[in-house]
Amino acid sequence: MLRISRYVQVHTGYGPFLEKLRAFRGSPEPYDGVADIWYESREALETLGHNPDARAASRKLPEDERRFIDSAPSPIWIGEERSIIAGQPGITRL
Repeated sequence: MLRISRYVQVHTGYGPFLEKLRAFRGSPEPYDGVADIWYESREALETLGHNPDARAASRKLPEDERRFIDSAPSPIWIGEERSIIAGQPGITRL
């Protein structure tokens, strides 16, 4: 229906180590987490509106998201993954 090929949640790990990294970098407060939604292709995402079932499902998503996302300060963007250093699965991201 929505042609999502992968959905990943990355939850922020809080604690003393994060606070040291933030102080070192002068970073702002961290996000609670990030959701990665993957599609089989950019075309698959861009053509979702052509499918009535996908449009209906897309209308339900904001209702659900309002239960756990503060949308105003939460950016949404589209990107392409480019591996610079390919690591092993399960390695901690910084």
